[in-house]
Amino acid sequence: MAAEILTFLLAMTPIGELRIAIPTALTVYHLGWAKAYFISVFGNLVPVIFFLLFLGPLSKWLSKNFRTFQRFFTWLFERTRNKYDLRMEKYGYLALVIFVAIPLPVTGGWTGALIAFLFGISFKKAFPSIALGIMIAGGIVLGLTQTGIAIEKYLGWQILVGILAVIGFGWIAYKIKIKKI
Repeated sequence: MAAEILTFLLAMTPIGELRIAIPTALTVYHLGWAKAYFISVFGNLVPVIFFLLFLGPLSKWLSKNFRTFQRFFTWLFERTRNKYDLRMEKYGYLALVIFVAIPLPVTGGWTGALIAFLFGISFKKAFPSIALGIMIAGGIVLGLTQTGIAIEKYLGWQILVGILAVIGFGWIAYKIKIKKI
């Protein structure tokens, strides 16, 4: 039972989320793929629920009781909405789903909930979008982790490291080329 609780707690972390919980559950705790997936998704949803429910009232209370926070929140909301409002209008909740579904650092449920808060999206609309994004991200991470486990098992860890190195260097080359253009 300790493995399940630790997986659940790992999924609640702000940076790791599913990207840490699922691989750890599969490789360290040796949980089944379905158990690892569902525990991680539910663990990742817990902070999202709290953020969506309590970030608005907390910011109002801070703004009301502390002048500095009022200026900060006003600046943050205006800057964010001015910069990204057209994108939110154009893509709507699909943008939130896609953003949360991409399993990279600084994307995920925590940031999705913060985005929903900044744009004033209600819990009823934000939660299903973020939950769907978390489920998609969980599927991607699960698939990549299972693929890595299979490559390591059948071809050896050296091949797995080589494949990851090629992908990493290819990504870096792609990014450098994009910046030069």
